Amino acid sequence: MEMTMGLIAIGMGLAIGLGALGVGIGQGIATGHATEAMARQPELVGTIRTTFIIGLAFMEAAVIYALLIAFMLFGKIG
Repeated sequence: MEMTMGLIAIGMGLAIGLGALGVGIGQGIATGHATEAMARQPELVGTIRTTFIIGLAFMEAAVIYALLIAFMLFGKIG
């Protein structure tokens, strides 16, 4: 029983950790490219910014799903 609880705890940590790591890297890359695009084409700043913010929202949704998985695993411990 304790082995199962330990494995679930490791799964929780991996779910949220890898989810946040992947999204963090993706957000950094997206921010860099959006900034470069705005610098190259200043007349499209509004369009680029809007698309960028929508993209960030979808990325953050992935982290929320990872957190949901971690909470679901936490429910299995009890």
